[in-house]
Amino acid sequence: MALRYGSFATFLIVCPTSFFLGIIFSLFPYDYPILWSTSPTGSTAYDSLETHLRLLHASPPLIPRILHIVIFLGLAGLIMKLWRPSESNMLFDGASLVLYACGITVYVANIVKGLRLASGGVYGAELAASEEDVGQILGREDSLKVLSASNTILALVLVGVLVLQAGQWYAERKDAQEDESFAAVKGEGKKGATAAAKKKAN
Repeated sequence: MALRYGSFATFLIVCPTSFFLGIIFSLFPYDYPILWSTSPTGSTAYDSLETHLRLLHASPPLIPRILHIVIFLGLAGLIMKLWRPSESNMLFDGASLVLYACGITVYVANIVKGLRLASGGVYGAELAASEEDVGQILGREDSLKVLSASNTILALVLVGVLVLQAGQWYAERKDAQEDESFAAVKGEGKKGATAAAKKKAN
């Protein structure tokens, strides 16, 4: 029963995490010219990214609701696995929960804010409330770069969650194999002792 419980919780963690990685991968063609391309970034790359972000932000309410439900499912899976703590849970699932929380923070603080800015089309000095704030607020290109970098950070965080879950599965599998081999050796030892005792009795 514990194995089924843990497997279902792991399913709730791995599936949402993989789902989010797929979403971030779909944004990679827009982020690549801005962050990773060796050639100078033209204005068309920023225009394409901004247009795509406006389309995402203007999506029907059902889309973000589904996204937030999937986020909650991943969080619920981590909490389920930590409900019955063990050494493996505290190490792997605790670290996974920390990374998942960091991913949610990046999503709320950077990505959601960036989507709102891109949708409004207002950047830099236009957002400044006073002359002192003019130089402290990022312009259009820098804001879009921050959003693209946030996608990369979020991808690394989610990959870390998957690596930790895979490491936990491998560690538990090795422990189970060692327990089986130890039980087999112990069983053979008992059989040998029983046979020796019968010989002495005869």
